[in-house]
Amino acid sequence: MKDLVREVQAAEEELLMGNVILYPTDTVWGIGCDAHEAKAVQKVFKIKERDPSKSMIILVADINMVKHYVANVPDKFEKMLEEQEQPTTYIFEGAQNLPEEVIAPDGTIAIRVVKDEFCHKLIRQLDRPLVSTSANLSGGKSPATFAEIDEEVKKRVDYVVRWRQDEESEAKPSRIVKIKPNGEIETIRE
Repeated sequence: MKDLVREVQAAEEELLMGNVILYPTDTVWGIGCDAHEAKAVQKVFKIKERDPSKSMIILVADINMVKHYVANVPDKFEKMLEEQEQPTTYIFEGAQNLPEEVIAPDGTIAIRVVKDEFCHKLIRQLDRPLVSTSANLSGGKSPATFAEIDEEVKKRVDYVVRWRQDEESEAKPSRIVKIKPNGEIETIRE
């Protein structure tokens, strides 16, 4: 447990300096930063060699954070969160309180409420969402384990979190659904 606390503190220090980290999530390893730091978000795009018009997701700790960053969260969303069986990224219209670099050109935001212990503790301690994108160069295969992450990606980030690097179980990207203004759900990726 001491190692977890130490890594959360180290990652938080990096994020507070506007740096980019490589870190474990509840799905695949991610490249990320404080979602409120526009320059850090731009650096994530550069590291990943990703077109800035392609938005990234943000990770939050709970429903209250979702409500802070989404103008109109459907009433049934909290029940959906309780019933979800796998990590799910939700795309909402009406993004708010975030730099334009994080919001998609159509005004949407992709958000995942994390259950992963490391991410949850880091987001709670930072009291801000994290940008998250898979730890690969744009167009490349998402690494299923830390060992599969390209060395070039590891060199480009400011800090590599030393937590769960030895895990061998292969992670999968999250399920993605779009929540329409009327509360209907459209599955984008199962």
